Amino acid sequence: MLRLFTAVLLACTLSACSSGTATADGDSIAVAMQFPPRSAYAFDADDGALLMTLGVAETLTTVDAQAQPAPSLATAWEQTGDPKTWRFTLRPGVTFHDGTPLTPQSVVTALSYITSVSAPPRAVRDIGLTVTADGDDAVLISTSQPDPVLPLRMSSGNLGILAPSAYATGQQPSVLRTATGPYILASVAGADSAVLERNDAYWGAKAGASTVTVRYVTDPQSRALALQSGDVQFAEGLPHAATAQVESAGGTVTAYPAARTVELLLNQAAAPFADSRVRQAVTAAIDRNVLAAKVLEGAATPASDLFGSAVPWGATTAPQASDPATAKRLLAEAGHGPSSPLTVRLWTFPNRPEMPVLATAIQAMLAEVGITVEVTVGDYSAQEPKILAGEFDMFLNSRSYLSDFADAASVLTSDYTCKGSYNIDHFCSAEFDAAIAGLSSTGDVTARQKVFAQAAAMLTEQAVGVMIVHPNNTAGTRGVTGFTPDPLGVRPVLPQLQPAG
Repeated sequence: MLRLFTAVLLACTLSACSSGTATADGDSIAVAMQFPPRSAYAFDADDGALLMTLGVAETLTTVDAQAQPAPSLATAWEQTGDPKTWRFTLRPGVTFHDGTPLTPQSVVTALSYITSVSAPPRAVRDIGLTVTADGDDAVLISTSQPDPVLPLRMSSGNLGILAPSAYATGQQPSVLRTATGPYILASVAGADSAVLERNDAYWGAKAGASTVTVRYVTDPQSRALALQSGDVQFAEGLPHAATAQVESAGGTVTAYPAARTVELLLNQAAAPFADSRVRQAVTAAIDRNVLAAKVLEGAATPASDLFGSAVPWGATTAPQASDPATAKRLLAEAGHGPSSPLTVRLWTFPNRPEMPVLATAIQAMLAEVGITVEVTVGDYSAQEPKILAGEFDMFLNSRSYLSDFADAASVLTSDYTCKGSYNIDHFCSAEFDAAIAGLSSTGDVTARQKVFAQAAAMLTEQAVGVMIVHPNNTAGTRGVTGFTPDPLGVRPVLPQLQPAG
């Protein structure tokens, strides 16, 4: 009861508690967003993607539903005679929110700033990016080595283009009234809230609401209560358990795939998981369909491999049900029968509430085949050094497999190649490394996606960990229409919303 009262109090502090009628104020709306800005809306940190979600900032390219590069501030691109240089043609007639025009030099200023900071975003880190103007309507973007996916890379939320006035202070660029998107960032109140105004001079389709009050609400139940009470008309990241209460108040909850996998990582650098039979036994013992449908009550889909339906190359078939008999046979073949029971440690963290719940369920499933699991739920930052050093048995992790832009090469390289910086499984395969290495010279996006799918199949075949579930994203609406989910998390969300009535 105390938790419910606290959640209601938090929701009411967003604004005065409403009478329960979810109507927008004229053509203005209020929204509750899940993640507040981390660095005062700094592009070179993690806030660029947030500004794109809000519809404030734009990049040279975006991506379509097939994760192919698509026009945004640039309308066309092509490699020049130099394989390390691409020419991007800029969209004509674009003006920044401060009224100045988009020019090649303004793009040079923006991208040069992002590459010059002490810790550049991962999308452009260590690739030697340089930008120069090329006439009145284009820029040349070069890298130290040929980059076949530079057009796709330019869709990264960290590479937004701001007006020259944003960089005039010599400090962190100001995003207030300096971007190009369908919404203008008019004012901010720290990490608590912001106000957006419709950009009537926008080059594309106009935003649906004249004004949006953005409230950052980190507690999921408070977001649901704010939507239910009518304090906001849109809320993202709703808990699955709140669906009924939102719908009973006249709202709609949409669940859609997220480019994220909960994975049970198995340390192949030491016993017992250096033995593939033990890894296969764990895979056979875990019923991922039950974990998704019953343990998480439908808030996730079962994972048959690393990639799910959020991406075009992801597996969409359900994994096989558990097979305890096969699991016991494999364990016996590996020397872990009833006379020599196996005990392992499973670590995870509480930051995502589903993780301890899944750990307990996995513990019970493995117990049925004779594996005793000792579960520890602890702080991830304290666990990470030991995990990376191979001082663990099993680690239940939640990992986004599109870390910077809609391409999986980065996560496949860092997590699964022999020298990968985040290779928690300590998996090493010359065949796998060769397949991934070929991506460095493959520019065709469809061909790259085929390699991603093949790489995922190799991981499954060699029992490199157990891909457990793909969590779903959720969003709720009440009093607005037009929301279209974007599993890739690239396209703006708020400009779609139209106040109902």
